[in-house]
Amino acid sequence: MTLLSAGAVAIDGRLCRPGWVRTAGRRILACGAGAPPAVADADFPDSIVVPGFVDMHVHGGAGASFCDADAARVAAAARFHQRHGTTTMLASLVTAAPEPLLCAVRALTEATRLGTVAGIHLEGPWLSRARCGAHDPEWTRAPDPAEIDALLAAADGTIRMVTLAPELPGSTKAIRRLRDAGVVVAVGHTDATYQQTTRALALGASVGTHLCNAMAPLHHREPGPVLALLADPRVTVEIIADGVHVHPDVVRAVIGAAGPHRVALVTDAIAAAGHGDGGYRLGPVEIEVRGGVARVAGTSTIAGGTATMDRLFRAVAGAGGSRTDDALLAAVQMTSATPARALGLDGVGALRSGYDANLVVLDQDLRVSAVMANGDWRVRAGG
Repeated sequence: MTLLSAGAVAIDGRLCRPGWVRTAGRRILACGAGAPPAVADADFPDSIVVPGFVDMHVHGGAGASFCDADAARVAAAARFHQRHGTTTMLASLVTAAPEPLLCAVRALTEATRLGTVAGIHLEGPWLSRARCGAHDPEWTRAPDPAEIDALLAAADGTIRMVTLAPELPGSTKAIRRLRDAGVVVAVGHTDATYQQTTRALALGASVGTHLCNAMAPLHHREPGPVLALLADPRVTVEIIADGVHVHPDVVRAVIGAAGPHRVALVTDAIAAAGHGDGGYRLGPVEIEVRGGVARVAGTSTIAGGTATMDRLFRAVAGAGGSRTDDALLAAVQMTSATPARALGLDGVGALRSGYDANLVVLDQDLRVSAVMANGDWRVRAGG
């Protein structure tokens, strides 16, 4: 067993100053406010302990991509994000030809069974060519029942989420088939109208993939998918709060409109995260990273992110003397509980008795100083 105490602990929606957490094996045994019930094994008097981050949309990091279908590279990318506090993540795949996509799904199915990732997110190939963003338009296509069945069979229950464009032919049947298989359906990379989007939500789609990015913009006569996703209380909206994909004031407006319980911060990180500027690939597409901003080579099209979840946490939690407990708790909600609930993940996303022992220790500047994943310290303060 491990008993840790800290100057502040975010326990199941409350900020306890001070607080403590006791773990046993892979689980949280108990947690509470005030002084710990015994001498702590680890004491962080000037830090805040929060639940491990849950990133429901990430493509890679540290020079490695989940699209590579290579176990060592998948593990390297996962370890990188874990060092930045992400203890639970979906491995996101991009649009590709049928056979490479199937191979990548098979590789990530094994990575899911090993616990390296929590499941697979298919971001494509059933996307709008007009809103494909960094996806290869040659391989965007309408949903095909045979292909969906083949991917579901290969994944054997490890596909957690699929992003699709609901205006495509066959999308109604696709949404129904995926929901019947227990897959979360997200609306994204779409040129759908407001009506087409609301129809998809009525069929069971429940997530908006990186809201505002790669979708028809909000217009006062043609509100499109943005308003439909924001207006439906059943929908969780992803947002990339890195200061590149969405203006910070728009991020604040989205959080104000939907509330932290409906907003999931995501990195959309590619292999370049933590690896610097240069040339990369996102599936079959060549990417150039300059000044930390990833774009499709030779174009102005943004191509995924280079930030980590701790950076997004800091972006929404506020800085220095302007930081409030409400802002901290909102950041905790959007980086852990909200994405966990959106994906239907049990036992993660909060510090609560019986939950997985996933936690992040943040210093006074909200930088990661320690990370525990499934009861094991993966990053220790001072080393």
